[in-house]
Amino acid sequence: MVEVVAALIWKEDRFLICQRPFNKKRAMLWEFVGGKVETGETKEQALVRECKEELNITLSVGDVFMDVIHKYPDITIHLTLFHATIQKGVPEKVEHNAIEWIKVSEIENYTFCPADTEILDKLIKEKESIK
Repeated sequence: MVEVVAALIWKEDRFLICQRPFNKKRAMLWEFVGGKVETGETKEQALVRECKEELNITLSVGDVFMDVIHKYPDITIHLTLFHATIQKGVPEKVEHNAIEWIKVSEIENYTFCPADTEILDKLIKEKESIK
């Protein structure tokens, strides 16, 4: 199983999503920014590194929002999604095809990686419980 981390970054009532490049597996699907944890890294260190590499931002990593185990045909991942805030920089498309700030109500307008389904459902339920 591969350890993967991702960031739930909010800007007011919108959160950041990224579209995978066309030349990678699960091409053109939307996801939370992040990536694989390398040997010797903590999950938090991996998330800071990945966000610097992929968006040229410096993150402050907070608490875990949710853990998900997902089996793709080619890989099984343990995804840990952290609350995070941008400490420095503005997200840039370094590796992704596109980046967007979306509202929870706009989730259905995007096609996400299957591993993110449970996370998106939780976001929707939490938004509905606030109403």
